[in-house]
Amino acid sequence: MIQLTESAAKKIQQLKVEDGASEEALLRVKVKKGGCSGFSYKMEFDPQTGDQDRVFESFGAKVVVDNQSLLYLLGLTLDYEGGLNGKGFVFANPNANKTCGCGSSFGV
Repeated sequence: MIQLTESAAKKIQQLKVEDGASEEALLRVKVKKGGCSGFSYKMEFDPQTGDQDRVFESFGAKVVVDNQSLLYLLGLTLDYEGGLNGKGFVFANPNANKTCGCGSSFGV
């Protein structure tokens, strides 16, 4: 399962409008090889889901994840920290045994 905090869900809805994404578009979260620690997160709005995708919903916002990325993201909580010292989206990933200082790279 992947969870969103209320803050993250609100920001996703806001970004969807700002980006002009269709109403049906979901936030796709992927894991890619690369980054300082071995893997990195990628997020984008995607109007389509595939047969092998899993959809998770929290506070009215939906996130879609492919099966391969799900192996690395299971149990993830996605938060959003705004404000002057905020970091943006924050990934609390229980599968990561090391993370980069930037917060967008991790290792397992």
